[in-house]
Amino acid sequence: MLPNFSPREATAAWKAGWETKVQAPFARFRQTFEGGDLALPGAAPILLKSKAKRSLLEPGLDPSLGRIGPLEVRLATTKSEIRRAQRLRFRVFYEEMSAVPTGMAALKRRDVDAYDAICDHLLVIDHTATEAKPFRKARPKVVGTYRLLRQDRAEAHFGFYSSGEYDLAPLLERHPGKRFLELGRSCVLKPYRTKRTVELLWHGIWTYVLHHRIDAMLGCASLEGTDPDRLALPLSFLHHHARAPEAWRACALPERYVAMDRLAKEAVDPKAALMALPPLVKGYLRVGATFGDGAVVDRQFGTTDVLVVLPVSAISARYIGHFGAGADRHAA
Repeated sequence: MLPNFSPREATAAWKAGWETKVQAPFARFRQTFEGGDLALPGAAPILLKSKAKRSLLEPGLDPSLGRIGPLEVRLATTKSEIRRAQRLRFRVFYEEMSAVPTGMAALKRRDVDAYDAICDHLLVIDHTATEAKPFRKARPKVVGTYRLLRQDRAEAHFGFYSSGEYDLAPLLERHPGKRFLELGRSCVLKPYRTKRTVELLWHGIWTYVLHHRIDAMLGCASLEGTDPDRLALPLSFLHHHARAPEAWRACALPERYVAMDRLAKEAVDPKAALMALPPLVKGYLRVGATFGDGAVVDRQFGTTDVLVVLPVSAISARYIGHFGAGADRHAA
């Protein structure tokens, strides 16, 4: 038989039950978790995952590295920002160019590999252009990116990405104690491939180099196409006129080696060769970079790769002055 409560008595009973059965246990639960961990008697604490976004960067360097008008160069600080860089890379490498995506890359519409987790990611953001998704606040658009891998991080994991194409061990052994930085996965949306964007990227790289006391930079740069004979002019120019000195030279792996001296030196027209080089490679040449021995055909990305080597000591003084003044203000 149900108890015969008056409305007032029923309300009081409901309130008492709510306080003892719901509110009190919840208060004890909240108190237990106040420090962020769950500590049960005799058991190891269970760490709770915070909803707050944690920066992926090491302390000491301001993520914002520079700005020209609406364009800002900064380091990615969250996994969400890295995913945005990966989407940009997919758009440029796979949709605009001729790279062949893996099944997972095609499904996610992102260019992803294991190195993303151990690299820092440089972003160029246009604050006047926004991208929006349903149920999400509009954000400034990511229009350029570069991937940065320091030697200490590479050695703690699985080496430099470039070591899959070039034998870097002799180069690193010749310079013990020097700090190397690998540059890679660079791309910029087509409408933003201007001198201003390139300058902003180099400004960000130079700030990063100063902060981490980098001694030399290296990385693979790509010429579009997989037929070295069609690239004979630019490859021969780099071999004859911009080959790295012995102390800074690395050779392509024997099984992947493609000769670059496809034309005799006297047959190379330097002006025509420079016109045939991608803007990124011409930019490396301007600041003082030299190139490794041998090219490598990358059929997945539809490119022929060359190794760029750039000791900081070899950077042209006028470029240090151009990038350094602003970088000094941003470097910690």
